[in-house]
Amino acid sequence: MRVDPQTLRGNWHYPTEVRFGPGRIAELADACIELGMTRPLLVTDPGLRNLAMVGDAVAANERAGLPTALFTRVRPNPVGENVDDGVVAYRENGCDGVIALGGGSALDAGKAIALMVGQSRPIWDFEDREDWYTRVNVDGMAPVVAVPTTAGTGSEVGRASVITDVDTHTKKIIFHADMLPGCVISDPELTVSLPQHLTAATGMDALAHNLEALCAPGYHPMADGLAVEGLRLIHSWLPTAVEDSSNLTARAHMLVASSMGAAAFQKGLGAIHALSHPIGAVLDTHHGLTNGVVMPYVLAFNRPAIEDRLVRLARYLDLPDPSFQSVQKWVLELRERIGIPHTLAEIGVEEHHVADLSPMAAMDPSVGGNPLPIGEPELRELFLSAIAGAL
Repeated sequence: MRVDPQTLRGNWHYPTEVRFGPGRIAELADACIELGMTRPLLVTDPGLRNLAMVGDAVAANERAGLPTALFTRVRPNPVGENVDDGVVAYRENGCDGVIALGGGSALDAGKAIALMVGQSRPIWDFEDREDWYTRVNVDGMAPVVAVPTTAGTGSEVGRASVITDVDTHTKKIIFHADMLPGCVISDPELTVSLPQHLTAATGMDALAHNLEALCAPGYHPMADGLAVEGLRLIHSWLPTAVEDSSNLTARAHMLVASSMGAAAFQKGLGAIHALSHPIGAVLDTHHGLTNGVVMPYVLAFNRPAIEDRLVRLARYLDLPDPSFQSVQKWVLELRERIGIPHTLAEIGVEEHHVADLSPMAAMDPSVGGNPLPIGEPELRELFLSAIAGAL
């Protein structure tokens, strides 16, 4: 059902200030001023640099008396060097805040730059391990306005950035609670130009976040509630968003489902992400696409621990014959409909990679949130099953 997208608007304060709705990008300068910025650095990716949305944002800020520098040296899987270069650009331009505009790569890079402008330690000293967040000089951190242009990572409402360490070929989660942006401008009109294949891949990322959060062990009914409603929105609207890019209603619902997944997964992630992270670090695959490929294999592995939850989810989604199998069938049919490959082999993962990928997956922090205990042997078998397409 298409509704007037102009009714899909709101000012939310969960988990941070969110200005949601079509046209809200017009409030970018106000948001920057609200956070005390006078010379922001706009961090985005090279693919967006020449699009009107970036030029218009810079021009609007200039008219509001906010000279805005531009930094675009961000890889699809951002690396430490991207953050270092962004810090240099921030200082050279005398900036006092960051606008992170784009997909997950730009959002993660922008938040990491805002963290690192005030630190004397290397970025890897702030990995999400033990109490390493206490090393952060909080007073040196810069404020951030986050502007998502994809509906996938939900990084706009996250307290961490995923940055690749090229020396070790590992993705590391850089964390501090104050990395949560001070304001989010969530404007579905900015997602309309996203190509079909990226709409599909980022949508699978949002699906993975909500689904793994729901399946993660532990007691967190608030996260569970966000996750099941996020999954309902994805079930109802992802195919439409892929097949009709101009449907602003679908774009709006997917954008909020993405944020819901990121808020929910503070409960935990699992083996979907543990498998996906090293593949992205080593082979530079798209994160959401990789999540989508490995998803049904991980669901099958975790079935003994998650069956009851997926039966409840199937009822909520109004799937026929509510069961684990009905959810798995939905995932498989959705992937086929929107063009997600069935095997890791189709995205360049070969059997000889598994010897390196398996120990990396076993060390990934997402492993701890998996519903069933899982180690290197099990992860190795999951890699091989996903390469061969053996469900």
